[in-house]
Amino acid sequence: ILMLVVIMINLLSDYYIWKVLCSRLKKRIYSKIHVLLSVLLLIYLVIIIALPKKSGSDSSLLSLMWMLMTYFSIYLPKYIFILIDIIASIPKLWKWKRVRAISIIGLLLSILTFGGIWWGALVNRKSVDVVNVELHIPTLSNNFENYKIAQISDLHVGTYQGDTTHLSKMVETINELNVDLVVFTGDIVNRKSDELLLYVDILSKIKAKDGVFSILGNHDYGDYIKWDTEKDYFDNKKLLCDLQTQMNWTLLRNQTEYIKRGDDSIAIIGVENIGDPPFPVYGSLKDSYPTLNDSTVKILLTHNPAHWVSEIENNENINIALTLSGHTHAMQVSVLGLSPASLRYKTWGGLYVDDFGHNLYVNIGMGTVGIPVRLGATPEVTLFTLKK
Repeated sequence: ILMLVVIMINLLSDYYIWKVLCSRLKKRIYSKIHVLLSVLLLIYLVIIIALPKKSGSDSSLLSLMWMLMTYFSIYLPKYIFILIDIIASIPKLWKWKRVRAISIIGLLLSILTFGGIWWGALVNRKSVDVVNVELHIPTLSNNFENYKIAQISDLHVGTYQGDTTHLSKMVETINELNVDLVVFTGDIVNRKSDELLLYVDILSKIKAKDGVFSILGNHDYGDYIKWDTEKDYFDNKKLLCDLQTQMNWTLLRNQTEYIKRGDDSIAIIGVENIGDPPFPVYGSLKDSYPTLNDSTVKILLTHNPAHWVSEIENNENINIALTLSGHTHAMQVSVLGLSPASLRYKTWGGLYVDDFGHNLYVNIGMGTVGIPVRLGATPEVTLFTLKK
């Protein structure tokens, strides 16, 4: 149904541009070329729709992602031009002339959008941005003053097509920060655990005084592919756990580990995926840490920030100083602090604090899913410095 809606919108867009070309350009060759390209793009979209999603190979999935990106790199600029051109044409309702300068601005912005999308795919997608966050926790002990934590999330290693340079750059960036702890908040693969095989050696080189703690995200369970048998499904999950052990990462599956400094400690709670529909629920906060209102300083790792909204936000019976999540990617688009993710998620990126002092930080991730582009929304390593 969604794709039928997209087809109808794009047909209307193509018709509008065809009318513009016919009315504003004397040579009909341009409108004819536009019609031909529109037909070819329609066929192209039908091919995209027909390609297998869950049963296809990894290479076909990657091809699908790039095909989608190419398609929308053409139509998103069209939407922008049409919207601005309609604004330019409003004076015609009173029989005045169209404001030609506004139409030209629309054309320039659409060209800029096209270039920005491809810059996001070829350049910005492989960048690394370190975001510094100084976090004040009133009950923090002196032993943990200036304790440093690096958070990474949503690697989606299957979309790197065997290219190890980006993750190597990320590991180098983390190691240069000389942190006490590294946490990973889920979605290390796209569909299958064997995507991780090529990157085990690189990711095992992450260094931190207290190690690396990780959790599973919705993509890590193997729910996005059709398995021949139930055994294959469980073997896939076991492989992911084994590979993280091989990387010297501590995978928390509804578990808690403690970081100690002298007589003081911080609890690192890791839950399995808890999210809003349609994402399955595998985790349990109470199973992970039964006494949620005790005085221990607690840091929760939970993949989907919707979990914080549903169970922790403004809950006076829960004492969790900091929750770390990922999942949203900021929908891989963030321009001047604005992201379409804000229309879908109440908490989509950055730091949020409720009335009871519960902190949530949403890391916008390192990798891509759906389409291989980051328009703004630069891949993020978050560096937290804990303060009293």
